[in-house]
Amino acid sequence: MTESFPRQQARTRGFSLGVPRSFQISPDGSRVAFLRSKGGTDPVTCLWVLDVSTGAEHLAADPAGIGADGDVPAAERARRERSRERAAGIVGYATDTALTMAAFALNGQVYVTDLSPDSKPRALGARSPAIDPRPDPAGNRVAYACDGALRVTDLSSGEDRELIGPDGEAGVSFGLAEFIAAEEMGRMRGYWWAPDGSALLVARVDEKPVRTWYIADPANPDRPPSPARYPAAGTPNADVSLLLVRLDGTRSPVSWDRGGFPYLVTVSWEDTDPLIVVQSRDQRRMRLLSADPGRDAVTVLREDTDDRWVDVVPGVPALAGGGRIAWTADAGGSKRLLVAMAEEYATGTAAPVTPAGLQVRAIADAGDDGVLFTASGQDPAEVSLWHYGSGGLARLTPDHGVHAARRSGGTTVIASQSLAADGVTVRVLRDGPASAVPAWGDGPPKSPRMPAGGDGPAAPSRVAATEAGRIASLAEIPNLPVPQPALFAAGTGGIPAALLLPSWHEPGSGKLPVLLDPYGGPHGQRVVAARSAFLTSQWLAEQGFAVVIADGRGTPGRGPEWDRAVWHDLSGPVLADQVEALAAAAERCGDLDTARVGIRGWSFGGYLAALAVLRRPDVFHAAVAGAPPTDWLLYDTHYTERYLGHPDEDRGPYEACSPIRDAQRLRGAGVTRRPLMIIHGLADDNVTVAHTLRLSSALLAAGYPHSVLPLSGVTHMASQEEVAENLLLLQVDFLRQALGDGRDQAADRGEAAGGGAAAGRGAV
Repeated sequence: MTESFPRQQARTRGFSLGVPRSFQISPDGSRVAFLRSKGGTDPVTCLWVLDVSTGAEHLAADPAGIGADGDVPAAERARRERSRERAAGIVGYATDTALTMAAFALNGQVYVTDLSPDSKPRALGARSPAIDPRPDPAGNRVAYACDGALRVTDLSSGEDRELIGPDGEAGVSFGLAEFIAAEEMGRMRGYWWAPDGSALLVARVDEKPVRTWYIADPANPDRPPSPARYPAAGTPNADVSLLLVRLDGTRSPVSWDRGGFPYLVTVSWEDTDPLIVVQSRDQRRMRLLSADPGRDAVTVLREDTDDRWVDVVPGVPALAGGGRIAWTADAGGSKRLLVAMAEEYATGTAAPVTPAGLQVRAIADAGDDGVLFTASGQDPAEVSLWHYGSGGLARLTPDHGVHAARRSGGTTVIASQSLAADGVTVRVLRDGPASAVPAWGDGPPKSPRMPAGGDGPAAPSRVAATEAGRIASLAEIPNLPVPQPALFAAGTGGIPAALLLPSWHEPGSGKLPVLLDPYGGPHGQRVVAARSAFLTSQWLAEQGFAVVIADGRGTPGRGPEWDRAVWHDLSGPVLADQVEALAAAAERCGDLDTARVGIRGWSFGGYLAALAVLRRPDVFHAAVAGAPPTDWLLYDTHYTERYLGHPDEDRGPYEACSPIRDAQRLRGAGVTRRPLMIIHGLADDNVTVAHTLRLSSALLAAGYPHSVLPLSGVTHMASQEEVAENLLLLQVDFLRQALGDGRDQAADRGEAAGGGAAAGRGAV
């Protein structure tokens, strides 16, 4: 039976099931551990190990064979919500340094397993509910968080004990990341082992200053509301500090200027002295610190400042061999890589090693042979893999697409997506004797030149390698015509944009209503050189729409000035860029009917959709706003204050960017009122349903007709199968009623404009 695309996409969790991920490589490069479910519809993730020399995979831990009982603990559910984890089973693991054993939590219980082919996972005598277990570097002990405390289990004796706990102090926990760190900084952990395993750096989180909100379940009035500590803009954050805790139980603080730098961004402890990154509340200053925990002393290695904000970049700091530290900085209109000794940072002599025009996106790995990182050149849709080391700067992925990687011991694992293929391709490359990268000797090379165009290698690659094999993706093939997005730069600002038409549409055969399908805000890039990014948009096109996607100002990949164009104004530039992209698409393709334009989006995209019909009803004729933040005073501190400032200092940007204020201005006759559907999960603890309720109240007071679709028990991810499937169908029905569609063109030729399989792609 042919299955509809909405059903297949919901059942496969957006085609993420069966895709290998979370790679770790042994120091000698001989083994690769990774997570993957057993098939494209299997939501239970397993732990696997690849033998690089033979290409053989073996299953190291299968939840189905463990038989763990119990539900996922509330703290673990919260972690998964923050990381947008949609799968079940083993969704995270940690290993010893040698990659000989791994620890993971399953339904609140701690398990360990050797990573040899015939090993079996075993449960530890650990307390439950256990969260985030991590072995020490030698694999002798496992630490984990439980009920606010950090505990340690000795693997040889089985002794389990509390290392540090709140001692009955309510609102205090040890070893877990607070909401802001997990949701906005990408820090999902709250403790770090010393390289010799003798101690741990542990985050102490005091949530008592944070206001308590209550997430109710109106569909079940017999259930009490769930309390949640939520640091809304302008209100207190959790008080986060660090302690050095030794295995004998003694402890000492790790102190820095927490008054000036209250945000703990990340910790990296790979050498004698840990590296700590902290940030000011206004995010205009960030410091890289080197700590001496034994003396409770820290040294400021570097301070970055910006009049608007300083970015948190994934993967930094990282040790790059010979005591060098990898960092990033804004210079020459670009996000650039720095690789320097601690003294160079401290004296201000560290210089960029990547040229202007290359935008560093993240550090993937670093070691004695250099730094592996992702970056974009002139085209932000392309995310390439680069290496900087003793041989200079080299681009490792000359082919087009979006790439990510890990590297250790001469083995590089590269996960690639492109417009030419479905899903993710994972290649395992192994350095040969002649191509192995030597460790740095007297010093790194000077900053290299970027060739014209910014897309080629700046120096011959010193990490040339041969493919040792591939790690298979078991994801399903989408039951959908192959997406054929036309990528183009729109308008005078060169807005990255994509246009998708129905596969059955013939140029000049008739006008199509237009549907804008953006995210449009910070951190969210939609126009990328990866087929999987356009699956939903292509299905929407098959329903009879010309679909336009645009990454306006504020979206990543174009450099610091593009990112910061939304400072103190999250509405004006982003909406103007959508309008400009629409006009450019219509000029590019004469079959777009700009008298019938709809817009849909989720989260920031939902906010943008509501803004569109309220502010520009002359351009947009219908909107679907999913989980929209409408009152920025209700959103969290770190995100909102970065862009709009502290509301106690100036509330103007908050009011100017709120769709609620737009609704309040729509009272009276002569106001154009466009169809608007607002969708929101009642269990959303990120963008709470209060945003939608306040907007709906303002619209009602203004006499503005609209509809609200509440989703009982649904969080911000809206990942339940039935919900995810029917949300797509309901949105299309709403847009068809408001705009009509172009399906009559297909009907005239007896073709289906639905979500059936295209020729050659098969049916499910």
